[in-house]
Amino acid sequence: MKEKLLQIRESATEMIEASKTLQELEDLRIKFLGKKGELTEILKGMGKLSKEERPEMGKVSNEVRDHIEDVLKSKKEVLEADALNEKLRSEVLDVTMPAKPVSVGHKHPLMKVFDEMIDIFIGMGYKVAEGPEVDTVYNVFDALNSPEDHPSRSTSDTFYFNDDVCLRTHTSSVQIRTMKTRKPPIKVISPGRCFRFDELDATHSPMFHQMEGLVIDENVTMADLKGALDQFVKRFFGQNIKTKFRPHHFPFTEPSAEVDVSCFKCGGVGCKVCGGTGWIEILGCGMVHPNVLEECGIDSEKYSGFAFGMGVDRITMLKYEIEDIRYLFENDMRLIEQF
Repeated sequence: MKEKLLQIRESATEMIEASKTLQELEDLRIKFLGKKGELTEILKGMGKLSKEERPEMGKVSNEVRDHIEDVLKSKKEVLEADALNEKLRSEVLDVTMPAKPVSVGHKHPLMKVFDEMIDIFIGMGYKVAEGPEVDTVYNVFDALNSPEDHPSRSTSDTFYFNDDVCLRTHTSSVQIRTMKTRKPPIKVISPGRCFRFDELDATHSPMFHQMEGLVIDENVTMADLKGALDQFVKRFFGQNIKTKFRPHHFPFTEPSAEVDVSCFKCGGVGCKVCGGTGWIEILGCGMVHPNVLEECGIDSEKYSGFAFGMGVDRITMLKYEIEDIRYLFENDMRLIEQF
């Protein structure tokens, strides 16, 4: 048995030293030291030896195994170094070659308009307030003085999870949360996504974006509202743009109004952007209803305020002359790369 062990040692050493690849080296390791390897097979016969022979054969077998493992380790280090050097030679980089062009992304037109509007209002002293897109019916409708039979509360207009929870139909719910958690003076804008049960077409989408504003303080009047919106319009659309307030009705404001701006495309003469009227409707607004103030724990005898809300999607379409709202959500790079 000793002769066989020494023979395996010599044979393994020669074959390992002659190996050219790591895979070939691994095959030799299995051949000699694996579960069915030559050394293992010989060691299985140790039980047939006498008690006197076993210690000596055990010592020899351990020496042979250690020797083969050392030779394997040394050869592996050599082959790995050779493989690394070959890889470095074959994958050398020519640093003088021009780099491949990198495509740099840019903001979606919706986000560009959002950022521009937010910057304008922050410059006017407003702070940004945020709230959840899934909100309570109380915050979305009840606290905003919306009667139970109001059309916007029907299941054909609003996405309900249950009788008490829905997807917000406007960011006015953020105004309620703000008035209930902050004391006047309050001056915030609430940008974000809203949801209504609309069929998707060129001008409607079940998901859209709004920017709403709220100011609460002592002695706030309609003149403050008109001044703030006129300032925003001039900064966003241009200094020559005029504003026009038309009476309207919203349950959460009294008095209420819709605001038109003179067409920034034709200057009020009439074109396809303004439908030939010279004016473009951009938002709704009004003085915060006393019922809303009282519901939020604000003394309506001491404080007053105004609120406004505008569709950012519509303003984006007007600003960039995009004819179909669906283009804003299709992520077609042919459209987005134009802005």
